[in-house]
Amino acid sequence: MKNKREIIYWILLIIWMVGIFIMSNQPARISDSQSGGLIDILSKIGLDMNNIFGQLSNFIVRKCAHFLEYMILALLVLNVLKLYFNMKQVVIITIVFVFLYACSDEIHQLFVQGREGAIRDVIIDTCGGITLVLIKLFVTCKKTVDLKKKILWNFNQKSNQVHT
Repeated sequence: MKNKREIIYWILLIIWMVGIFIMSNQPARISDSQSGGLIDILSKIGLDMNNIFGQLSNFIVRKCAHFLEYMILALLVLNVLKLYFNMKQVVIITIVFVFLYACSDEIHQLFVQGREGAIRDVIIDTCGGITLVLIKLFVTCKKTVDLKKKILWNFNQKSNQVHT
């Protein structure tokens, strides 16, 4: 079972990384039109970004996309690394990996027509990865606390039964 899961996790990670590369390889005009398309879709469902943010709409959509795509990257990296390392190592390696992949992505964009590499995007991407890691740690800690409470409650119930 672990083998199948391991293969799936690796495939998902590689597909996502290739997807990021392909998106970054698109010239600026194509990337802008995709952001504009999303703004149009949001407008049709009642969230008029242009009305709310004006000229900043495209910028905001693009930066949110950066944040979310690297949040997903962090999740996929985390899933792979959990198979091989303890949680502390997973957290550190995941954040470093997301940062380095974001750096390589911005360097890649320097060679794409109309695109530019921006340190701001590396920071946004890395923040997306860190956010996912923090959410994962919170959920893991909450599950651990809940499990400990359940064990303690069961122990107290059994000890009360013994004393009655």
